[in-house]
Amino acid sequence: MTEPKAAALIAVKTGEPTEIANKSVTKAVRLLRELASRPKSGATVSTLAKAVGISRPTAFRLLHSLERTGLVDRIDNNYILGSEMSRLGRHADPYAGLAARAQPLLQELADTFNETVTLSVPNAKDELDLIAEAAGTHVVGTTSRTSHHMIGKQYPLHASSSGKVLLAEWPIKKIVGRLPEKLDAFTARTITDRAALLTDLERIRENGFALIDNELEEELISLSRPVRDSSGNLVAIVSLNGPRYRFGPDRIPEGLQQMQLLVDRLVDAFWRDSAIA
Repeated sequence: MTEPKAAALIAVKTGEPTEIANKSVTKAVRLLRELASRPKSGATVSTLAKAVGISRPTAFRLLHSLERTGLVDRIDNNYILGSEMSRLGRHADPYAGLAARAQPLLQELADTFNETVTLSVPNAKDELDLIAEAAGTHVVGTTSRTSHHMIGKQYPLHASSSGKVLLAEWPIKKIVGRLPEKLDAFTARTITDRAALLTDLERIRENGFALIDNELEEELISLSRPVRDSSGNLVAIVSLNGPRYRFGPDRIPEGLQQMQLLVDRLVDAFWRDSAIA
């Protein structure tokens, strides 16, 4: 009998919920995540234990095991991510698991509004990778439930709702250094003045979402909300897109509310650390 089936059988017999996740593995992963946030300096056992909320002896025991497997290295009293972690990372698809597991959640929102929902993640080039999409029975352009023509596409940051969410994360100095004073126009309503864009980005920071209306394509409305991990870092962006005649301004409040519920579910599923007993 497999472990999940055995756990389920125990739960049925006892009437008590059974926690299948291994707590030691969860703690070890949190240590690795903390080390990943300190790629050059590393950290001592005491620092790591305090950062992830576990005792020093527990942290030492877990780090010792991770060191023996090559997942971490120790230099004097500091631990850093090990060469084995790098080797494994080269073989991993960074988005496959996230896209597959997020797909049903995106589809729920797409079905609710009968429109298109996408999930994008920031990459190392200060761009966004669109990694998953879902659509209702209506279509935007040629999108359908079975087409994935949007996945992998790049959209102009200043004229897309997801791009504006990303830009709103950047300090003004970085924006000025990356974007020209005169920006490309895609429609008559595209913001082409960098100063006007900076004002729009400030509004996005205050409101917590981005909205474009006829800026990227004629008659297209798009909403985007940031997805943040437990440390407040931007890890993904959810977008809801629809044509203005069908997904009009009157539906925006409901769209934003349902999108926030989706964001909360994504965070719970992927980016909120499990509680440590």
